[in-house]
Amino acid sequence: MPDPTRPEGPKIIAIANQKGGVGKTTTTINLAAALAETGARVLIVDLDPQGNASTGLGLEVAARRVTVYDLLLEEAPLGEVIQPTMQDGLSIIPSTVDLSSADIELISNEKRSFLLHDALRQPAMDAYAFDYVLIDCPPSLNLLTVNAMVAAHSVLVPLQSEFFALEGLSQLLLTIREIRQTANPALRIEGVVLTMFDSRNNLSTQVEQDARDNLGELVFRTRIPRNVRVSEAPSYAMSVLRYDPLSKGAQAYRDLAQELIENTARIAA
Repeated sequence: MPDPTRPEGPKIIAIANQKGGVGKTTTTINLAAALAETGARVLIVDLDPQGNASTGLGLEVAARRVTVYDLLLEEAPLGEVIQPTMQDGLSIIPSTVDLSSADIELISNEKRSFLLHDALRQPAMDAYAFDYVLIDCPPSLNLLTVNAMVAAHSVLVPLQSEFFALEGLSQLLLTIREIRQTANPALRIEGVVLTMFDSRNNLSTQVEQDARDNLGELVFRTRIPRNVRVSEAPSYAMSVLRYDPLSKGAQAYRDLAQELIENTARIAA
């Protein structure tokens, strides 16, 4: 039974798309940085065995001695897995390639779909006073992604502005519906954000029109442009907001963060 004296806890958002290369990790890092820039306390959970979110925020593999793998499968304490980053207000639970075996190891666990849900709701989380938890999902609809969706309040979907972009979305939406029916009835779609958008390209404009025609208000007003500074930032182990605060990419992620905050306030009202 829930404890009414406990604080409400952070808003948990899974950032998911089973297609690779759509800007999922880039969106996780930069949206988290933009939220932290507003004064929010933000945690990234790197649930992708590639560990790109961890690398993109400057955590060397040698520094990832205790990871999300240990949190899920060994019940490691939060104090051992949550690490600070170079940006104020932004922390991360890192991952390594060890996580790639988690699907097989989780099969025999009766609570296999709820491990991340339970880990992020334990009383030890209260001391961190996070406002947001962003989960960077792997590029597949596997047991790790299921864990993310069971743990989350909502799913944010990066959608690359390219041909066939919407075709892969149907399977993801079907998975979200199944999670609602079986494990997390309150799960909702936070929104779809268009990434790598080039306003000079007719294809980008057509993809946007198709997305808005099919998904309506689920599509964020903010579009993330194809921007060289966004692409360069991870190689310097920082968000684009730190790498080039005045770039179009940095401003787009600030706009996305503001839109997310406004949506959250409107739903809560």
